[in-house]
Amino acid sequence: MLSVSLGPLGLSLGHLILMLAFIVALVVGAVNGRKEGVPVAGSLADIFLVAMVCARIGFVIRYFEHYQDNWLGVLDIRDGGFDVLSGLTAALVFAGYLWWRRRPLRRPLAFAMAAGLITWGSVSGLIGLIESQAQSLPDTPLATLDGQPTSLAGVAAGQPMVVNLWASWCPPCIREMPVLEEAQQRYPEVAFVFANQGEHPDTIRSFLASHSLTLDHVLSDRSGALGRVSGSQGLPTTLFYNARGQLVDSHMGELSHATLARSLERFDSR
Repeated sequence: MLSVSLGPLGLSLGHLILMLAFIVALVVGAVNGRKEGVPVAGSLADIFLVAMVCARIGFVIRYFEHYQDNWLGVLDIRDGGFDVLSGLTAALVFAGYLWWRRRPLRRPLAFAMAAGLITWGSVSGLIGLIESQAQSLPDTPLATLDGQPTSLAGVAAGQPMVVNLWASWCPPCIREMPVLEEAQQRYPEVAFVFANQGEHPDTIRSFLASHSLTLDHVLSDRSGALGRVSGSQGLPTTLFYNARGQLVDSHMGELSHATLARSLERFDSR
């Protein structure tokens, strides 16, 4: 499962785990803070904010070359570009500062931070282990825009593959298309596949023409089976499979040049 649907809202599993960890930290902090007679929620919110800001700064620094021509992109966090190590380090340093400066806060804050980190680390690790063992290239039947049956394996031909699940009515899908179009030219050793979810081929052709997009492998998944098989509950979702057909990364939401570059690095690390 890559994402979950909460009514009209789709959340990636990573975001959901982060929210769960924060809620656990708030509950544990509130219980222990009541015993000490000190509020903890405000301090935890400050730590979380500092962690997110530093995680974004760390990511931008790491992939700075991809932001040089788009300074506003630094502020556009819709691409999900955050560096976990930078955020975690900042959270621990700031929590240490609060622990040192506010003596009554020390015990409840320590318990809250420990509970949140344990929840986040254990759940993330368990899900990552399960997905690394279970996810492989789906054999879901697809079709070309001419109606010819095909599959992802038939397109890949032993190459690493980026599979983008999209629809013409999805604004983030539209915004990220030029990024993917450019990438398929920059990385010819990677097969980029654009699996439209649920729309008629004529609608797909009209969309590509109206946006002047030239994409190599545009496929139709009229039933949306690929999204269900891969565990995606929202669009856009992008899946990254290595040359052996193993899922090495996934991204829910809009891709930027920087977040795409980060995911493509996974091909070299697996």
